[in-house]
Amino acid sequence: MKDLNKVIKKPLITEKFTALKEAYNRYAFEVDKNANKHDVKRAIESVFKVKVTDVATMNVRGKIKRQGRNQGKRPDWKKAVVTLAKDQKLEIGEGV
Repeated sequence: MKDLNKVIKKPLITEKFTALKEAYNRYAFEVDKNANKHDVKRAIESVFKVKVTDVATMNVRGKIKRQGRNQGKRPDWKKAVVTLAKDQKLEIGEGV
């Protein structure tokens, strides 16, 4: 992956990842399907100016959905769970 600006698509803000953020300082992102752990680490460190200690990536399969007798499939995507250093913090999804 060459362009680090296109690696991170969006942050994932769910109850599960909010609990991970509070307990273990981990943040989740939807990333490009072709990005590897090194690309994700470099992109997070350059965009948010933080120190990343660990990256876990996983491929998520799209679900099959039906509406009546029509059937379709949601797209496959990739997510990354990033662990930051102890003193680091991101301001993503923070309430006002």
